[in-house]
Amino acid sequence: MTKISVAVCTYNGEKFLRQQIDSILNQTLKVDEIVVCDDGSTDKTSQILGDYQKKFPEIFRIYINEKNLRSVKNFEKAVSLCTGEIIFLSDQDDVWEKNKVEAFDTFFTLNKQTDVLCSNGHIINENNQKQDLYTVWDVPEFLYANKQEIDYFKIFATIGNFATGAAMALRKSILPQVLPFPNIEGLHHDEWIALNSSEQKKFAFLNEKLFSYRIHNEQQVGGISYPKNEASKEKLINRFDYNKKAKTFRDFKIKFRTLNDKERKFSSFLEKNTDPKVKRFVETVQKERQVLEQNLKSEHFLFSLFFKYFYR
Repeated sequence: MTKISVAVCTYNGEKFLRQQIDSILNQTLKVDEIVVCDDGSTDKTSQILGDYQKKFPEIFRIYINEKNLRSVKNFEKAVSLCTGEIIFLSDQDDVWEKNKVEAFDTFFTLNKQTDVLCSNGHIINENNQKQDLYTVWDVPEFLYANKQEIDYFKIFATIGNFATGAAMALRKSILPQVLPFPNIEGLHHDEWIALNSSEQKKFAFLNEKLFSYRIHNEQQVGGISYPKNEASKEKLINRFDYNKKAKTFRDFKIKFRTLNDKERKFSSFLEKNTDPKVKRFVETVQKERQVLEQNLKSEHFLFSLFFKYFYR
């Protein structure tokens, strides 16, 4: 049997923590360990965790950080402490479907080449009510519906990330390739894992909705949901469809800004650090921008002169 770990990061999560932990414990395929790293909570989070550890001492391993590490480094610590062959990432305020672990485990078993797996999910509010919304996790299905083969690395490197940590599990064997998580402003640990695994063609995505992502005022990261209408769907497709060529001035402006932001993010890190992986990501962005510049020049020569000076 595959040993399964869950890496949970907490910080002042007393309001929803019990519901999330209970959903992990009540899986159709039981997990072997839950590693929790608390980032210095000042509410009753530590007390709640202590109660679970007393009740399930064979499953829970609780670590209280001496200083606040913040999300990226706290997840780095939690993941590195896991001993399972498959490691699930978990926020403190979501809810898992009962078959989430089983579905992921089955996929990993049948797809040995996959090291990182994400799934689709629901959106819920503070009262556990599911919201009828589109999310970035719907993007793969939208692209597949257009009969398009998906290049995950190209999307993650040059457009944006929909591989959310709350939706993610990975093989322990990939950890040497992704740890430590770099301190790059605006780059979260889930995006870093997605970039590295997709570059090696070891990333996969399940369209099944296997968890509920909670939207509330206290969460640190949001901005993943959109009204469920054709305008939102078209917006998501236009954003993530890398085969769709820019036509209008606005199209080119958006694509240039995205590529420039990504290059600045990676390049600022390389000014003080040497990392061949980050260098490759920068080169991928630069090549994509060169293609975009060529397309702009052929489509709108006068626009290309403007972009040369204002969107470099």
